[in-house]
Amino acid sequence: MFAYQHSEVGSTPETLEHPWYALQVKTQKEKLVASILRNRGYTDFLPLYTCTRQWSDRIQKMELPLFPGYLFCRFDFNQRLPILTTPGVINVVRLGSQPQPVPQHEIAALETVVRSGMLLRPWPFLKAGQRVVIQEGPLRNVEGLLSEIKGHNQLIVSISLLQRSVAVNIERACVRPIAS
Repeated sequence: MFAYQHSEVGSTPETLEHPWYALQVKTQKEKLVASILRNRGYTDFLPLYTCTRQWSDRIQKMELPLFPGYLFCRFDFNQRLPILTTPGVINVVRLGSQPQPVPQHEIAALETVVRSGMLLRPWPFLKAGQRVVIQEGPLRNVEGLLSEIKGHNQLIVSISLLQRSVAVNIERACVRPIAS
């Protein structure tokens, strides 16, 4: 299941030309901040997913942000004060000291995934060279380095003393990063 909050209501062609920025917001205030921004005429994108939560007395379906504590908004960075003074907004996400717009193709891909209606959920960011652990299957609890060789995900297991390694094909879906 999925949900999708994206508004271009009140947006002018001029605002649609502005880049997307990721906003860090107070956790559990994402929907409220998106609503406030939308009411102020900004284009926002808050990707949501539906999950089922078990409570002691009931089961409840909930819509939660795919990226807790973040949402996306189009705006002119030179006119950012109204964004930064919005209740619940902490800051514009930066790379170093500079705010970084989110590439349009990444937003478009995320929008397509969210609109597809397919099952989606948050997933840890994984990159080649990262230490990971296998969560299921015959390699459960095996740790190694994630690698990609000829388009296939590989788990590299090494014996340091011998300075030798082996690679085994794995399904990326069963891999989780090891906390550093």
